[in-house]
Amino acid sequence: MSNMADLKVRDFTGELYSKAAVPGGGGAAALVGALGCALGGMVGNLTAGKKKYAQYESDIQRLLEETKALQDSLLGMIDRDAENFRPLAKAYSMPTGTDQERAAKAEALEVCTRKAVLVPIEICEAAFKGIALQEELSVKGSALALSDVGVGAVCLKAALQGGWLNIVINISGYRGSGWADEIDSRIRPMVEEGSILADRIYAQVEQKLSE
Repeated sequence: MSNMADLKVRDFTGELYSKAAVPGGGGAAALVGALGCALGGMVGNLTAGKKKYAQYESDIQRLLEETKALQDSLLGMIDRDAENFRPLAKAYSMPTGTDQERAAKAEALEVCTRKAVLVPIEICEAAFKGIALQEELSVKGSALALSDVGVGAVCLKAALQGGWLNIVINISGYRGSGWADEIDSRIRPMVEEGSILADRIYAQVEQKLSE
């Protein structure tokens, strides 16, 4: 399957529901992240050109560009994640009847695993950036769309954590190896920081809406 981002919502969710290996959690994380960015764009579009927010106009225009770029990037990750995962799925079915076959399978699994985590890493990085943009929109965006900022932050937190889980499940068997430990030390703090920030945005939005 190709161009999964072009599928109708019902068709995409149907593919997720099936027993097919892809799309899976990685594709879902990328999609929900794109939705979070799209909500940021919505807030920006509802704010742009409004006299009440004229002091933020240049920032809003920048935020519109940045949220759109992240949205498009995350949508592209849906297919790229599937493409990177397919070789790993095949590697798991390699024979292990002899020592030579087991060695070949182990080598293939590591090579394919290192490739499989590349897009989830990008998902985490994009979601982290998206959450920071939502924080800025919570201050500079139209108050009429404040709830959309909160929903966007929730979506991006899900993308951030979803991307991370797709990393963890793949690197867990390689703890102690340089490449796996480097990924963990680089991405885990980002996930923790981004999750805290998303929760703070949500809490602030809920508080303002309840006043």
